[in-house]
Amino acid sequence: QVQLVESGGGLVQAGGSLRLSCTASRKIFEWYAMTWYRQAPGQQRELVAQLRPNGGTDSVEGRFTISRNNVGNTLYLQMIDLQPEDTAVYRCAVFASGGTYWGPGTQVTVAS
Repeated sequence: QVQLVESGGGLVQAGGSLRLSCTASRKIFEWYAMTWYRQAPGQQRELVAQLRPNGGTDSVEGRFTISRNNVGNTLYLQMIDLQPEDTAVYRCAVFASGGTYWGPGTQVTVAS
């Protein structure tokens, strides 16, 4: 089993920036997507960004950028111009032929 751990969350003022990290315990092979999700209290889980094996990326929020450091088995989410509506628990997930792996999440709180 692969373990994922997020870091980089915290409290930030509106308009600020954060970079979240997701580190895997080992390299994941045959993966289809590396992703970031978020869930706010009382809200459904929402996909915010994904990375494909060909290097292509998608993000629901144009202010968010997903990237990866292959050597360090680390996935990043760069967030800029954060707003209170971005407040949520952010989780990384990797979808692979061997299974789907989730991190426990990191809290992002944006103050007005």
